Amino acid sequence: MSRRSFVAVVVVMAVTVVVLATVGRGFFAPSNDAQQATVVGKASIGGPFQLIDGTGKPVSDMDFRGKYMIIYFGYTFCPDVCPTSLGEIADALDMLSPDQLEKIVPIFISVDPERDTPEVVGDYVTHFHDRLIGLTGSLDAVKSVAKSYKAYFSKGDVDDVGNYPVDHTSYTYVVGPDGKFVTAYRHATPAQDMAKSLKDML
Repeated sequence: MSRRSFVAVVVVMAVTVVVLATVGRGFFAPSNDAQQATVVGKASIGGPFQLIDGTGKPVSDMDFRGKYMIIYFGYTFCPDVCPTSLGEIADALDMLSPDQLEKIVPIFISVDPERDTPEVVGDYVTHFHDRLIGLTGSLDAVKSVAKSYKAYFSKGDVDDVGNYPVDHTSYTYVVGPDGKFVTAYRHATPAQDMAKSLKDML
C-alpha cells in the first residue's frame, strides 16, 4: 500500500469513529454560529409521548398539537446546567408578545423520574416561568421520549447519602404545531437570540 493510500485509509477511519461516537450519544453537531444545532438532511427527531404533569394528570404530545413545543430535558437536582438553560428559555419567553406566547408551550421533561415525582417537577418549573410545564413518568416512558429526540442521559454514581448526578444532553428542542421537529438550540444560547428565532417562526 502506498503512503498516500495509507493516509487516506487512516483519515476515513478517524472520521467514521467521530461520527459513530456522536450518533451513539445522541448529540447534534454544533453549528458555527453557536446558536442552533446543525441537522443535515431530513431529521428524524421527535415523536409521540405519554407522560405525567405536575398535577399527576396523564399528558401526551397530542395535547399540545397546534402550538409550538419548546422541550428541554433535565432534572430538578441539576446544580447549574438546567437552571441556566431554563432561565434563558424563560427570559426568551418574556421577550415575546402575549399573542406570540399563546402559540408556544414550554415543556421541561425530567430524565430523573426516580427522584422527580410529578409534585417535585410541578413545583420546580414554577421557579422559572408560569407557562412552563413539568413532565415526568416511568423510566421506560422517559427513555422512550428521550430516544425519539436523540437525547442522551445517564445516571451517575450514587454517593454515601444517596445523591447522584445525571449526565444529559442540554439542547432546547422546538417542535412545530404539526408535531414535527423544527430546530434545536445549543446550551447557553442567549435569550435574545432564542427569542428572535422564535419570533421568526411565529
